[in-house]
Amino acid sequence: MNEFRANVSFAFTIIIILALYGCAMPEGPVPLSGDAPDAEGWVSETVIEGLEQPWAITWLPNGDMLITERPGRIQLVDHETLMMRELQGVPPVYADGQGGLMDISLHPDFEENRMVYITYASGNEDVNRTTVGRGVLDGHLLTEFEEIFRVLPDKDGNQHFGSRILWISDSSFLLAVGDGGNRPQRTEGILSREHAQLLDSHLGKVLHLNDDGTAAAGNPFADDPDAYPEIWSYGHRNIQGMALDPESGRVWANEHGSRGGDELNLIEPGENYGWPEVTYSREYWYTRITDETSKPGMVDPKVVWTPAQAPSGLLFYTGDAFPEWQGDLFSGGLQGEQVRRIMLDGESVTGEEKITIGRRVRDVRQGPDGFIYVLTGHDSGELIRIVPG
Repeated sequence: MNEFRANVSFAFTIIIILALYGCAMPEGPVPLSGDAPDAEGWVSETVIEGLEQPWAITWLPNGDMLITERPGRIQLVDHETLMMRELQGVPPVYADGQGGLMDISLHPDFEENRMVYITYASGNEDVNRTTVGRGVLDGHLLTEFEEIFRVLPDKDGNQHFGSRILWISDSSFLLAVGDGGNRPQRTEGILSREHAQLLDSHLGKVLHLNDDGTAAAGNPFADDPDAYPEIWSYGHRNIQGMALDPESGRVWANEHGSRGGDELNLIEPGENYGWPEVTYSREYWYTRITDETSKPGMVDPKVVWTPAQAPSGLLFYTGDAFPEWQGDLFSGGLQGEQVRRIMLDGESVTGEEKITIGRRVRDVRQGPDGFIYVLTGHDSGELIRIVPG
């Protein structure tokens, strides 16, 4: 018995040593961003309570709000009374794990065509994918709804769908798509994460689509017969926020690492962002995914968050309510339970501050009043407004 205990103790010691070795964060060209000082000059106000797993928010021209709830609902919120009414005509969604009804966005010509775009998981536990659909808003109805794009290949499981919509012109948008799931999740016979490096797969990509869901003209791989023409950039794990600098046209995105190693990236067409061949993150059981954090031909992140923030919505602020914050990014954190203010000088990050929310942050948006709005929570979610204070 004593010999057995000694062997168990020795084995346990070896496991601890290996785990600690795997825990050592890989070094690379990007400094790791840990904690940040508190931002000053703000207070928060709770606007709405009782939302169920809210995911995204957008505003109608009259100031009313549309809020998605992941189980498959869109709430229309009157901006004066804050009364909520569920929209009818929303398609069925696969709501499980990270899947469900996700992003919502208005067509740039909404005042003329009344088109509302949504991203959602369709299918079931065994066969599912990220999907884009659109419908015409008529009062409390979403009419003429149609599916305009579905991600290929189909996958199983309930992880890593993405998915944000970002309009970069009056008629085309970017769509963020996750890599399909954590190891040992497999899709079409290989680890799902490996699809991020495959150009004949939409998984782990940013796609560029016309407003009807077709591939936009001028995409970087349009002339490659072995690549999907929708692909804009690749090598992504699971982007949860995208934001556009309207003056420069720069596109920013935040994405989840595995354990640590969350990233802020400047997205350029045709570029490879490395996942899973290069990463600062580790497996959830602490061993390294790879020893490489940077390689020629792969784009380094602008920020690496370790410990993880689990980034969510991303905002490029242009409002007048916080003049000193104009031109900065605001990145939500599910695990961090905060919003990070990321100070920019062109393409360079010059500093970070935190706005502590104390609850899981799912989306961060600028309202028509210039204030910053934050969706929080899970089963009992809130809409919070950040105002000067």
